[in-house]
Amino acid sequence: MTATAARSDATPTGGRPERFARPVLLTFLLVAAADLAGLIAGAGTVHLIAKPLLMPLLAGYAALRGAPRLLVAALLFGWGGDVFLLADHDLAFLVGMGSFAVGHVCYLTLFGRGEGRDPGGSRSPARLATGAGYAVVLVVFLVLIWPDLPADLRIPLTGYSLLLTAMAWRAGVFGTYAAVGGGLFLLSDALIATGIAEWPQAPAPDFWVMLTYIAAQALLTVGVLTRRTPRA
Repeated sequence: MTATAARSDATPTGGRPERFARPVLLTFLLVAAADLAGLIAGAGTVHLIAKPLLMPLLAGYAALRGAPRLLVAALLFGWGGDVFLLADHDLAFLVGMGSFAVGHVCYLTLFGRGEGRDPGGSRSPARLATGAGYAVVLVVFLVLIWPDLPADLRIPLTGYSLLLTAMAWRAGVFGTYAAVGGGLFLLSDALIATGIAEWPQAPAPDFWVMLTYIAAQALLTVGVLTRRTPRA
């Protein structure tokens, strides 16, 4: 291997764009902290300003780090879902859920491509056991929450839940960070569903939804970037 090739393997993004990645990541973390603090303090205006900034910043960081386009697309479709879910309207909720669903399709496609680099793949005993566990949790959750959901949302939420659960399971092909991120994404949306069903909620429910969601997207991003980084 030549010295030029070795440097190319060690620096996937070519150097100059990547130097802006750290400031963008720091801005993302500051905006996330402001959003969560605003939710704790009941400052709705802070949430309205901060939430739409989160995923573009994370997508920008991922792009500067040379992330796959599918990861950037998944984060931007998440941004679309974030924006629509700010509106308190059933149609906006469905459109936002649809945007998140497209993002999950992007994740699933990306994980499918990454599976070829995972020796165990989705057929390893541990992965199959994890998939069975996710399936059991999904079925039990849907059975319990179904009677309390609005009738017009039952089918869309069920379809979305199946897609999200598949994404959470397949995220494991990109390692522990991505696997935890997928699980947290599932938890975050489960919290939203319990709110729609008017189940008893923890104090500051929006805080817990956003905390698990922000952590989920960040961990999915870190998982993909970590597994893609070439070794010299």
